[in-house]
Amino acid sequence: MSDKLRVLVAGCGNMGASHARAYHKLDDFEIVGLVSRTAESREKLNKELGGDYPCYADFDEALALAKPDVVSVNTYAETHVDYTLKSLKAGAHVFVEKPLAITVEEAQRVVDMAKSVNKKVVVGYILRVHPAWAKFVEIAQGLGKPLVMRMNLNQQSNGKHWQTHKNLMNTMSPIVDCGVHYVDVMCMMTRAKPIRVSAIGARLTDEIKPTMYNYGQLQVTFDDGSVGWYEAGWGPMMSEVAYFVKDVIGPKGCVNIVDAPKGDGSQDIDGHSKTGSLKVHYAATNDKGEYVKPDQIVDTSSEPDHDGLCELEQLYLLKAIKEDLDLTDHLNDAVNSLRIVLAADESFKTGKTVEL
Repeated sequence: MSDKLRVLVAGCGNMGASHARAYHKLDDFEIVGLVSRTAESREKLNKELGGDYPCYADFDEALALAKPDVVSVNTYAETHVDYTLKSLKAGAHVFVEKPLAITVEEAQRVVDMAKSVNKKVVVGYILRVHPAWAKFVEIAQGLGKPLVMRMNLNQQSNGKHWQTHKNLMNTMSPIVDCGVHYVDVMCMMTRAKPIRVSAIGARLTDEIKPTMYNYGQLQVTFDDGSVGWYEAGWGPMMSEVAYFVKDVIGPKGCVNIVDAPKGDGSQDIDGHSKTGSLKVHYAATNDKGEYVKPDQIVDTSSEPDHDGLCELEQLYLLKAIKEDLDLTDHLNDAVNSLRIVLAADESFKTGKTVEL
């Protein structure tokens, strides 16, 4: 009898395909089904993986027939809670892509359910397993307080990428969907409590619903005096000038990510987590006001690619299951970052700063 963890992969798009490749590669997992809304996506992925896996069009049917130990939820955000709760009730552990939910209340339901059934839920915060980003956070934590954190990820998208972005905006704006990653990083850097959020935004296209906006910027203030902003925009009109800014300033200096590969432009998913190198600047000066330490370049060019990072996420899930890791902080952090970006969404819609 196999001791492999049986995995049902829900969603066969970019993220689902990357995670499926990880399950296919890792000896401790066995894929027992691929499920997606479109036959084309699951059949394409199945062919890539050898064509031996059962394919399903309906999630409930797949869950009942595949009887997985693990469900990997890589679908659009509006289905995350439904699929995750059903999987937990069926006795499966869950990997779920970010954001965990589209409301804080729903996210908390998942956290409570995972605890009640004693199953693991890992949320796809890919930057948490990224070696270069971990170093970025570590250096930022040594810059003193308060911190000024400046980050963005604007994506000039067309074709299928723009269609994906429009599908995502049926539910949430770019600063919510992408923002949870970078707000989570800010929270790790400051290790402080967020206290207020404000946001601005603009609707730059008629191809999305009237209440949605495809450009936004949020500003968050922490109780240690630290501040951060995050900017995100999607669409064929977006500029690729300064589309990738990852910069942190503290009393002792600053650190930023440089040499981010452009790949297929800002819509290239593999380029979203690439770093190239980190540049560290030291603020200390002598009695003449001259710098006493030169800038430092930390080479990160050997970092994993996108599929490699997805593999690291699944190794973390495996460790959580095998070693019965306490994921309380992991899940609370996921809820907290969601709370911040949803407050930013509220701020944009109301024109008012939101106190947390």
